[in-house]
Amino acid sequence: MLSRLCLPANFRFFFALIPLVAFPAAGQTLTLPELVTPSTVVMKDGHPVRFAIYGFIEFKSLSEALQYIDAQYNRWPPPRLFADQGRKARARELLQHAVESRVVSMTDERPLEVLLTHTEPELKLALSRVREPIPPNYADAFLAVREKWRHALNCWSASPVISGRVLSNWYPIEEGINLYGATYDSTEHFWQAVKYHPDVTVAQVTDLLHAFQETNWKPWLADLEDDPEVYLKHSYAIEFLHHNLAPERLQWFKDELMRQGLTGSDHVRQIQQRGGHPFRFSAFEEKVLWGDLADLFQLVYHFSIPQNAIASALSERHFDGIYLGDRKMKFISDDFSSLMFEIWKLKYLQIPRFREVIASIPQEIRLEHYLNDGDSPDIPIPIYVTYLNRIRALAVKAERNQTPSKSSGTTSAPAQTKARPTTP
Repeated sequence: MLSRLCLPANFRFFFALIPLVAFPAAGQTLTLPELVTPSTVVMKDGHPVRFAIYGFIEFKSLSEALQYIDAQYNRWPPPRLFADQGRKARARELLQHAVESRVVSMTDERPLEVLLTHTEPELKLALSRVREPIPPNYADAFLAVREKWRHALNCWSASPVISGRVLSNWYPIEEGINLYGATYDSTEHFWQAVKYHPDVTVAQVTDLLHAFQETNWKPWLADLEDDPEVYLKHSYAIEFLHHNLAPERLQWFKDELMRQGLTGSDHVRQIQQRGGHPFRFSAFEEKVLWGDLADLFQLVYHFSIPQNAIASALSERHFDGIYLGDRKMKFISDDFSSLMFEIWKLKYLQIPRFREVIASIPQEIRLEHYLNDGDSPDIPIPIYVTYLNRIRALAVKAERNQTPSKSSGTTSAPAQTKARPTTP
């Protein structure tokens, strides 16, 4: 895994000198010098705190990440990719990815806490005292991460801040949310369920998984990786395919479907709706089972030759796009991404308790959504974050327009909500 991307040849000599034996941060403490030292392995409960580039390429230390970046520099030599300046820019970009993922950990708050509880001069001093080989822009990457997260709130389900958790798509909605004629336990439940055509059954999904297990995916994946125009535009999606097309992962999907006690005739979109079973699936299950499985099918179709057997089977089961009422949207498209904004109009503008939470966050704080350098092919994180900040601005305006009698003490959604979200 450390043989994939890179820096100029004169930097590669320095990376060769990076210690092969990494140094763990002492005990359960973490200091600023330890954080900025490339070879440090942050430990928690006796295990390394891993971080990633593109969500799936994992590392224990920045030393490992630097070696990965070095290896990538000559992955597509000129003129196939771009001139030397472009390759240097690519290396800087990957370095920024690595440092931010190291600091904004999904499992340990200490790296970000350490960075934000020290001043910029203290950070610069710690960086100046690093005695291990580091690439150009290493200090700049740490300074940029510190500046970004001094003014940002990470909105995800395990945020240490209540409003950060509430603004996650995973946040459970006790009364449910009505979207396009059905009730869902959260916006995450809708977002993943809608990736399945209403006619698709569990049996059909299982049959597709069986066909996937019988397919040799290595040559197909190699072709995607070998094309720089495709890989650089869809890096996260291709790494996602690598991870989820592994034989053990395909078997995991099948085992999970069996574990859920479903019948072959169950319609996949319908069972993810509330119906008579509130919270039948957790938001986590929605993402890692139903969501990842649908994304796998949609992405394989997107990158496949339409005439091949797998693509034809996926098309027959309507994994050639997103079907919602009379609309059909491409999986990777602005139309599908914009659907997130539509459903947020209902959650954050028409349900008072969520409108109040998002409107209460000061405007100088940027809402972010950062998950271990993971992205999302269905709605890229930059678009997601842009929508989140736009909807906050609309919610602030809506809150100002509310009379005290309407806005104070309201804790539940209106009794009637429209099936299709509209701006109030």
